[in-house]
Amino acid sequence: MGHFGDYQTEIYVGGLGGKLPKLPVDFRELEARAHAAMNPGLVAYVAGGCGNEHTQNANVSAFERWGLMPRMLVGAASRDLSIELFGMQLPTPLFMSPIGVIGLCAQDLRGDIATARASRKIGVPMVASTFSTDPLENVAAETGNTPSFFQLYTPTDREVAESLVRRAEAAGFKALVVTLDTWITGWRPRDLNLANFPQFHGHVLSNYFSDPVFRSRLQKPPEEDLRAAVMQWGKIFGNPLTWNDLPWLRSLTKLPLVLKGICHPDDARRAIDAGVDGIFCSNHGGRQANGGIAAIDLLPGIVKAAGRTPVLFDSGIRSGTDVIKALAMGAKAIGVGRPYAYGLALDGVEGIVHVLRCILAEADLLMAVDGYPRLSDLDPSSLLAIR
Repeated sequence: MGHFGDYQTEIYVGGLGGKLPKLPVDFRELEARAHAAMNPGLVAYVAGGCGNEHTQNANVSAFERWGLMPRMLVGAASRDLSIELFGMQLPTPLFMSPIGVIGLCAQDLRGDIATARASRKIGVPMVASTFSTDPLENVAAETGNTPSFFQLYTPTDREVAESLVRRAEAAGFKALVVTLDTWITGWRPRDLNLANFPQFHGHVLSNYFSDPVFRSRLQKPPEEDLRAAVMQWGKIFGNPLTWNDLPWLRSLTKLPLVLKGICHPDDARRAIDAGVDGIFCSNHGGRQANGGIAAIDLLPGIVKAAGRTPVLFDSGIRSGTDVIKALAMGAKAIGVGRPYAYGLALDGVEGIVHVLRCILAEADLLMAVDGYPRLSDLDPSSLLAIR
């Protein structure tokens, strides 16, 4: 049985015949090439953070303050990266975090479909965003046997919210991920300098425009009056959810309910007491608030508070090494964001697959070299703080 780390052997063997990797295997070069290939407005939206981007940068640099303790003579010739999540057996702990403009990152502007196809090909779940260039039903249909989750930006119109959730259930999504920290957008200078907000131009709003309840709120369909449809979307988008809304959210679906944006232990405990099935520790990659705290520094407190409830994590993941460190801190599953968006921008489905294979290969090889055959061998004692 092969290992994810075998991808490096595949690359080296290709080199014997003069074949080099089509895309870089490191994030820094991947990012540089992708930025050169994307239009400036899209680069600003995908790469930009909040304020002076201190939190965004801290998300990445904070991983460097932790090192994995090598353990020798454990016979790590065989490694197992599989996990169980919400009753599902998954081959890896990776998933693709929701990116609202992933549809625009593809050269054909069908990036949601490309992401779904990559998910099916490599077996890494995607979290499909409410913001999409294709209706959620079409996206779900492309994921094949790989489970996928639906991320909800909860509109103020509860009937529209319920309709989106019902559609996600019917389409076959396996969990509902409710984002809490984006009922209003944070101060994003890169986007503001370009006066660029894709949704105001009618982009990535396919899930709304295809929704029967949303369409019933319009005098004319979006195909005939795009401006009015966008204005209606703007009226209902921002819902500053409170704890009083949680029973209603829980009542909408029998799917596992995950709250994204939980960063305080007290909030994690309260959410679990209210019937939430998963906690998603994330600061939105530093795009929403510039408070300065790296998400990885918040993870241990969330894991402790969550107890047996699974904790998902993203924000700052750039490599397989980052993945292993977050797993050692107690996260059950790890979300990748910008890296797969850049792979998509450069080479579509195959670009995403390449990026995920690189991350998995590095994680697998790190486990092999440092002596951790199973993910269960990783825990906080595996890490040493580097100050």
